[in-house]
Amino acid sequence: MHRKRTRITLVLTLALAAILFFTSCAKDDTITIGSKDFGENIVIAEMLSQLIEAHTPLKVNRKLNLGGTFVNFNAIKNGQIDIYPEYTGTGLTAHLKMDVVNDPEQSYSIVSEEFLKQWDIVWLEPFGFNNTYTLAVTPEVYEQYKVETYSDLIPYAGELVFGAEHEFFDRQDGFDGLVEVYGLQFKGEPMKLNASLKYQAIGRGDMDVTDAFATDGPIKQYNLKILEDDLGFFPPYHAAPIVRKEVLDKHPELKTVLNMLGGKLDDATMTDLNYLVDVEGESVENVATEFLKSMNLI
Repeated sequence: MHRKRTRITLVLTLALAAILFFTSCAKDDTITIGSKDFGENIVIAEMLSQLIEAHTPLKVNRKLNLGGTFVNFNAIKNGQIDIYPEYTGTGLTAHLKMDVVNDPEQSYSIVSEEFLKQWDIVWLEPFGFNNTYTLAVTPEVYEQYKVETYSDLIPYAGELVFGAEHEFFDRQDGFDGLVEVYGLQFKGEPMKLNASLKYQAIGRGDMDVTDAFATDGPIKQYNLKILEDDLGFFPPYHAAPIVRKEVLDKHPELKTVLNMLGGKLDDATMTDLNYLVDVEGESVENVATEFLKSMNLI
Protein backbone atom coordinates (compact mmCIF):
# COMPACT_ATOMS: atom_id res chain seq x y z
CA MET A 1 0.00 0.00 0.00
CA HIS A 2 2.85 2.37 0.90
CA ARG A 3 4.55 1.76 -2.49
CA LYS A 4 1.29 2.34 -4.32
CA ARG A 5 0.80 5.69 -2.56
CA THR A 6 4.40 6.63 -3.35
CA ARG A 7 3.87 5.81 -7.05
CA ILE A 8 0.63 7.83 -7.12
CA THR A 9 2.35 10.77 -5.43
CA LEU A 10 5.23 10.57 -7.92
CA VAL A 11 2.86 10.46 -10.90
CA LEU A 12 0.89 13.44 -9.59
CA THR A 13 4.08 15.40 -8.91
CA LEU A 14 5.39 14.73 -12.44
CA ALA A 15 2.03 15.65 -13.94
CA LEU A 16 1.95 18.92 -11.99
CA ALA A 17 5.52 19.69 -13.04
CA ALA A 18 4.62 19.06 -16.69
CA ILE A 19 1.58 21.35 -16.44
CA LEU A 20 3.66 24.11 -14.87
CA PHE A 21 6.39 23.66 -17.49
CA PHE A 22 4.05 23.85 -20.46
CA THR A 23 2.11 26.73 -18.90
CA SER A 24 5.38 28.61 -18.44
CA CYS A 25 6.43 27.85 -22.02
CA ALA A 26 3.07 28.96 -23.34
CA LYS A 27 3.34 32.19 -21.40
CA ASP A 28 6.87 32.80 -22.70
CA ASP A 29 5.59 32.33 -26.26
CA THR A 30 2.64 34.69 -25.81
CA ILE A 31 2.77 38.47 -25.90
CA THR A 32 -0.10 40.32 -24.25
CA ILE A 33 -1.02 43.62 -25.88
CA GLY A 34 -3.35 46.12 -24.25
CA SER A 35 -4.91 49.36 -25.41
CA LYS A 36 -6.85 52.30 -24.10
CA ASP A 37 -10.58 52.61 -24.57
CA PHE A 38 -10.79 54.69 -27.75
CA GLY A 39 -10.60 53.88 -31.44
CA GLU A 40 -7.15 55.21 -32.28
CA ASN A 41 -5.36 53.37 -29.50
CA ILE A 42 -7.26 50.17 -30.27
CA VAL A 43 -6.40 50.33 -33.99
CA ILE A 44 -2.70 50.86 -33.30
CA ALA A 45 -2.63 48.02 -30.76
CA GLU A 46 -4.26 45.77 -33.36
CA MET A 47 -1.58 46.79 -35.90
CA LEU A 48 1.15 45.88 -33.42
CA SER A 49 -0.57 42.55 -32.78
CA GLN A 50 -0.76 41.74 -36.48
CA LEU A 51 2.89 42.69 -37.05
CA ILE A 52 4.00 40.30 -34.29
CA GLU A 53 1.82 37.50 -35.67
CA ALA A 54 3.08 38.07 -39.22
CA HIS A 55 6.80 38.34 -38.46
CA THR A 56 7.42 36.11 -35.42
CA PRO A 57 6.27 32.69 -34.19
CA LEU A 58 4.91 34.34 -31.05
CA LYS A 59 1.23 34.23 -30.14
CA VAL A 60 -0.62 37.42 -29.23
CA ASN A 61 -3.13 37.73 -26.41
CA ARG A 62 -5.20 40.83 -27.13
CA LYS A 63 -6.54 42.87 -24.23
CA LEU A 64 -7.76 45.71 -26.39
CA ASN A 65 -10.14 48.37 -25.06
CA LEU A 66 -8.78 47.52 -21.61
CA GLY A 67 -9.60 50.90 -20.07
CA GLY A 68 -8.18 54.37 -19.60
CA THR A 69 -4.58 55.50 -19.32
CA PHE A 70 -4.04 54.52 -15.70
CA VAL A 71 -5.64 51.08 -16.15
CA ASN A 72 -3.15 50.28 -18.92
CA PHE A 73 -0.19 51.78 -17.12
CA ASN A 74 -0.86 49.80 -13.94
CA ALA A 75 -1.34 46.67 -16.03
CA ILE A 76 2.04 47.01 -17.76
CA LYS A 77 3.78 47.80 -14.47
CA ASN A 78 2.21 44.71 -12.88
CA GLY A 79 3.07 42.43 -15.82
CA GLN A 80 -0.57 41.87 -16.79
CA ILE A 81 0.17 43.25 -20.26
CA ASP A 82 3.48 43.50 -22.08
CA ILE A 83 2.86 46.29 -24.61
CA TYR A 84 0.46 49.14 -25.25
CA PRO A 85 0.55 52.39 -27.27
CA GLU A 86 1.26 55.46 -25.12
CA TYR A 87 1.73 59.17 -25.77
CA THR A 88 4.76 61.24 -24.76
CA GLY A 89 2.67 64.03 -23.23
CA THR A 90 0.76 61.52 -21.14
CA GLY A 91 3.96 59.84 -20.02
CA LEU A 92 5.45 63.17 -19.04
CA THR A 93 2.57 64.77 -17.17
CA ALA A 94 0.25 61.94 -16.08
CA HIS A 95 2.80 59.24 -15.15
CA LEU A 96 5.97 61.19 -14.33
CA LYS A 97 4.05 64.18 -12.90
CA MET A 98 6.44 66.55 -14.65
CA ASP A 99 5.78 69.96 -16.12
CA VAL A 100 4.96 70.41 -19.79
CA VAL A 101 7.91 70.21 -22.20
CA ASN A 102 6.95 71.62 -25.59
CA ASP A 103 9.95 70.33 -27.53
CA PRO A 104 8.94 66.91 -28.96
CA GLU A 105 12.45 65.42 -28.99
CA GLN A 106 13.19 66.56 -25.46
CA SER A 107 9.84 65.20 -24.26
CA TYR A 108 10.52 61.81 -25.86
CA SER A 109 14.03 61.73 -24.42
CA ILE A 110 12.76 62.40 -20.89
CA VAL A 111 10.03 59.76 -20.93
CA SER A 112 12.37 57.18 -22.51
CA GLU A 113 15.01 57.68 -19.84
CA GLU A 114 12.67 57.93 -16.85
CA PHE A 115 10.38 55.02 -17.75
CA LEU A 116 13.39 52.75 -18.12
CA LYS A 117 14.94 53.96 -14.89
CA GLN A 118 11.79 53.91 -12.76
CA TRP A 119 9.77 51.01 -14.16
CA ASP A 120 11.94 48.99 -16.62
CA ILE A 121 9.65 50.02 -19.46
CA VAL A 122 11.09 50.80 -22.90
CA TRP A 123 9.77 53.38 -25.38
CA LEU A 124 10.21 52.30 -29.00
CA GLU A 125 10.07 54.48 -32.13
CA PRO A 126 7.15 56.97 -32.38
CA PHE A 127 4.54 56.19 -35.02
CA GLY A 128 4.84 59.66 -36.57
CA PHE A 129 1.69 61.57 -35.53
CA ASN A 130 1.11 64.06 -32.73
CA ASN A 131 -2.30 63.43 -31.20
CA THR A 132 -2.16 66.37 -28.86
CA TYR A 133 -5.04 67.45 -26.70
CA THR A 134 -6.91 70.46 -27.97
CA LEU A 135 -10.23 72.20 -27.42
CA ALA A 136 -13.09 71.88 -29.87
CA VAL A 137 -16.27 73.94 -30.10
CA THR A 138 -19.51 73.35 -31.97
CA PRO A 139 -20.04 75.04 -35.35
CA GLU A 140 -22.75 77.17 -33.70
CA VAL A 141 -20.35 78.48 -31.04
CA TYR A 142 -17.74 79.23 -33.68
CA GLU A 143 -20.24 81.12 -35.84
CA GLN A 144 -21.63 83.12 -32.92
CA TYR A 145 -18.41 84.09 -31.15
CA LYS A 146 -15.78 83.81 -33.91
CA VAL A 147 -13.31 82.17 -31.51
CA GLU A 148 -9.97 81.02 -32.92
CA THR A 149 -7.84 80.50 -29.80
CA TYR A 150 -8.35 79.27 -26.24
CA SER A 151 -7.91 82.85 -25.03
CA ASP A 152 -10.76 83.94 -27.31
CA LEU A 153 -13.07 81.81 -25.15
CA ILE A 154 -12.43 83.83 -21.98
CA PRO A 155 -15.16 86.50 -22.42
CA TYR A 156 -17.78 83.91 -23.42
CA ALA A 157 -16.91 80.89 -21.22
CA GLY A 158 -19.62 81.77 -18.67
CA GLU A 159 -22.24 81.17 -21.37
CA LEU A 160 -20.77 77.83 -22.50
CA VAL A 161 -21.04 74.29 -21.09
CA PHE A 162 -17.78 72.31 -20.99
CA GLY A 163 -17.69 68.52 -21.02
CA ALA A 164 -15.00 65.85 -21.26
CA GLU A 165 -14.21 62.22 -20.45
CA HIS A 166 -13.62 61.40 -16.78
CA GLU A 167 -9.85 61.03 -17.21
CA PHE A 168 -9.45 64.64 -18.34
CA PHE A 169 -10.41 65.78 -14.83
CA ASP A 170 -7.77 63.58 -13.15
CA ARG A 171 -4.68 64.74 -15.04
CA GLN A 172 -2.11 67.46 -14.49
CA ASP A 173 -2.52 68.40 -18.15
CA GLY A 174 -6.31 68.35 -17.77
CA PHE A 175 -9.22 70.52 -16.74
CA ASP A 176 -7.92 72.16 -13.54
CA GLY A 177 -4.63 73.21 -15.10
CA LEU A 178 -6.32 74.40 -18.27
CA VAL A 179 -8.83 76.71 -16.56
CA GLU A 180 -6.14 78.04 -14.23
CA VAL A 181 -3.67 78.89 -17.01
CA TYR A 182 -6.29 80.52 -19.22
CA GLY A 183 -8.52 81.98 -16.50
CA LEU A 184 -11.59 80.22 -17.90
CA GLN A 185 -14.86 79.98 -15.96
CA PHE A 186 -17.40 77.84 -17.79
CA LYS A 187 -21.15 77.70 -17.18
CA GLY A 188 -22.07 75.51 -14.18
CA GLU A 189 -20.33 72.25 -13.38
CA PRO A 190 -18.54 70.56 -16.28
CA MET A 191 -20.09 67.41 -17.74
CA LYS A 192 -18.13 64.20 -17.10
CA LEU A 193 -18.79 61.33 -19.51
CA ASN A 194 -17.32 58.12 -20.83
CA ALA A 195 -14.96 58.81 -23.73
CA SER A 196 -17.23 56.93 -26.14
CA LEU A 197 -20.19 59.23 -25.35
CA LYS A 198 -18.40 62.57 -25.49
CA TYR A 199 -18.80 63.34 -29.19
CA GLN A 200 -22.40 62.19 -29.24
CA ALA A 201 -23.10 64.67 -26.44
CA ILE A 202 -21.51 67.63 -28.20
CA GLY A 203 -23.15 66.56 -31.45
CA ARG A 204 -26.57 66.71 -29.72
CA GLY A 205 -25.79 70.15 -28.30
CA ASP A 206 -25.64 68.99 -24.67
CA MET A 207 -22.36 70.88 -24.35
CA ASP A 208 -20.54 73.58 -26.27
CA VAL A 209 -16.84 72.94 -25.66
CA THR A 210 -14.93 69.70 -25.19
CA ASP A 211 -11.40 68.40 -25.11
CA ALA A 212 -10.39 66.53 -28.24
CA PHE A 213 -7.42 64.74 -29.67
CA ALA A 214 -6.11 66.35 -32.82
CA THR A 215 -6.54 63.15 -34.87
CA ASP A 216 -10.05 62.20 -33.67
CA GLY A 217 -12.35 61.08 -36.48
CA PRO A 218 -15.55 62.59 -34.96
CA ILE A 219 -14.06 66.10 -35.31
CA LYS A 220 -14.66 65.64 -39.01
CA GLN A 221 -18.03 63.96 -38.44
CA TYR A 222 -19.51 66.79 -36.35
CA ASN A 223 -17.71 69.62 -38.14
CA LEU A 224 -16.18 70.82 -34.88
CA LYS A 225 -13.86 73.82 -34.82
CA ILE A 226 -10.41 73.17 -33.31
CA LEU A 227 -8.99 76.11 -31.37
CA GLU A 228 -5.37 77.16 -31.07
CA ASP A 229 -3.57 76.55 -27.77
CA ASP A 230 -2.08 80.05 -27.85
CA LEU A 231 -0.38 79.80 -24.43
CA GLY A 232 1.07 76.34 -25.11
CA PHE A 233 -0.67 74.55 -22.24
CA PHE A 234 -0.74 71.06 -23.75
CA PRO A 235 2.52 69.17 -24.39
CA PRO A 236 3.23 67.17 -27.57
CA TYR A 237 1.55 63.75 -27.65
CA HIS A 238 3.63 61.62 -29.99
CA ALA A 239 2.43 58.02 -29.83
CA ALA A 240 4.80 55.06 -29.54
CA PRO A 241 4.76 51.47 -28.30
CA ILE A 242 5.93 50.97 -24.73
CA VAL A 243 7.19 47.51 -23.77
CA ARG A 244 8.30 45.79 -20.59
CA LYS A 245 12.11 45.46 -20.72
CA GLU A 246 11.90 41.88 -19.44
CA VAL A 247 9.85 40.96 -22.52
CA LEU A 248 12.31 42.66 -24.91
CA ASP A 249 15.19 40.86 -23.22
CA LYS A 250 13.46 37.50 -23.84
CA HIS A 251 12.34 38.40 -27.36
CA PRO A 252 14.76 41.00 -28.78
CA GLU A 253 13.25 40.52 -32.25
CA LEU A 254 10.18 42.41 -31.04
CA LYS A 255 12.06 45.69 -31.20
CA THR A 256 12.66 45.38 -34.95
CA VAL A 257 9.11 44.16 -35.62
CA LEU A 258 7.34 46.86 -33.62
CA ASN A 259 9.60 49.58 -35.03
CA MET A 260 8.34 48.67 -38.51
CA LEU A 261 5.46 51.03 -37.71
CA GLY A 262 7.84 53.85 -36.71
CA GLY A 263 7.23 57.03 -38.71
CA LYS A 264 4.52 55.38 -40.85
CA LEU A 265 1.51 57.31 -39.49
CA ASP A 266 1.23 61.07 -39.96
CA ASP A 267 -1.62 63.17 -38.51
CA ALA A 268 -3.76 63.06 -41.66
CA THR A 269 -3.41 59.30 -42.07
CA MET A 270 -4.28 58.65 -38.43
CA THR A 271 -7.33 60.92 -38.67
CA ASP A 272 -8.55 59.01 -41.73
CA LEU A 273 -8.09 55.64 -40.00
CA ASN A 274 -9.90 56.93 -36.90
CA TYR A 275 -12.75 58.16 -39.09
CA LEU A 276 -13.14 54.71 -40.66
CA VAL A 277 -13.42 53.06 -37.24
CA ASP A 278 -15.24 55.67 -35.15
CA VAL A 279 -17.58 57.13 -37.74
CA GLU A 280 -17.93 54.67 -40.62
CA GLY A 281 -18.04 51.72 -38.22
CA GLU A 282 -15.49 49.58 -40.03
CA SER A 283 -13.94 46.79 -37.98
CA VAL A 284 -10.67 47.51 -36.21
CA GLU A 285 -9.18 44.29 -37.60
CA ASN A 286 -9.93 45.20 -41.22
CA VAL A 287 -8.76 48.80 -40.92
CA ALA A 288 -5.48 47.66 -39.34
CA THR A 289 -4.95 44.91 -41.91
CA GLU A 290 -5.67 47.10 -44.92
CA PHE A 291 -3.30 49.81 -43.72
CA LEU A 292 -0.47 47.36 -43.00
CA LYS A 293 -0.94 45.76 -46.42
CA SER A 294 -0.94 49.16 -48.12
CA MET A 295 2.45 49.85 -46.54
CA ASN A 296 3.77 46.36 -47.42
CA LEU A 297 4.29 45.61 -43.73
CA ILE A 298 2.41 42.30 -43.78
